Amino acid sequence: MKRVRIGIVGASGYTGVELLRLALSHPHLEVTFVAAEKAAGKRLGALWPGLLGTSLAELTVEAFETTEPAAIAKRCDALFLALPHGVAGRVARGLLDAGLVVVDLGADFRLRDAAVYARAYGLQHPDPDLLPQAVYGLVELERERLRSARLIACPGCYPTAVALAAAPLVGLPDYDGFLVADGLSGISGAGKTPGPRNLFCEVAESAAAYGVGGTHRHVPEIEQTLGTTVAFTPHLVPMSRGMIATVTARFKHAPSAAMIRDRYAEAYGHEPMIVLRSEAPSTLDVRGTNRAHLYVVVDEARAVVTAVAAIDNLVKGASGQAIQALNVAFGLPETAGLPLVPLAP
Repeated sequence: MKRVRIGIVGASGYTGVELLRLALSHPHLEVTFVAAEKAAGKRLGALWPGLLGTSLAELTVEAFETTEPAAIAKRCDALFLALPHGVAGRVARGLLDAGLVVVDLGADFRLRDAAVYARAYGLQHPDPDLLPQAVYGLVELERERLRSARLIACPGCYPTAVALAAAPLVGLPDYDGFLVADGLSGISGAGKTPGPRNLFCEVAESAAAYGVGGTHRHVPEIEQTLGTTVAFTPHLVPMSRGMIATVTARFKHAPSAAMIRDRYAEAYGHEPMIVLRSEAPSTLDVRGTNRAHLYVVVDEARAVVTAVAAIDNLVKGASGQAIQALNVAFGLPETAGLPLVPLAP
């Protein structure tokens, strides 16, 4: 059985521990290196007690910044970077030169244009010459390019949900080139570092829009992925995980419901991680899974098509998608190690 040795940098965060959880049940992955600067020196079982009793509990968390890429490459075939923007761009070249496949769960390699990155993230890209080498990790749209990829840019959670919902609509006859997208995300999307967006008293029993008026940094990523103009508004809602994206596309003349159904069936009917629904999905339908549940409906009176996508923001929106892309890059079964059935309740 083919074995791929992986390292996880940023193991103290939500996406890091989700990578650990998924890797434990993956038949081809072996975790051989874990790093988190503030938690360096601790055992994984002390950092995440839920890992006690597993093969990972006794692994020691290391300091990534002081470990040479060549030393990591002796122990790993691929490295997942679950780090703040600006860090992966600074270290990726050395890791690639050492022979590692790099999967960046951050934002540093998602955007093809360094100037767009600078506007969105407020800093100059650390290594713009690497941008052309990065392959966007949305498997359903980039599967062929991901085969044998060495630098994988894992998409953001909102762009994943919006792009999967809307991609079959873009380019249809009479589509007018404009999408309206609303995203609802669980609080884990705000990360683990304490702040106003993830303190219990600030978010419990409350929902809030943010990044309004095209200011959210995922807007350029969504527009780049879909090749169309998007008015996007994200919201935080009081649940720990899960995401809903509702996308409305305008048409000059309303398309037929049959044509739209056929379009989605052609795009996604063969996809193992996409479920096409006859009613709007909920986040509980995908909780803990790497699947996206999609529903699409035509409003003939207004000549608009509305598509709804539900994903788990930590799995299909982050760690699960990263593993799905790695599976493709290494020629492993695409669904290996990825849960398909949701947690309930």
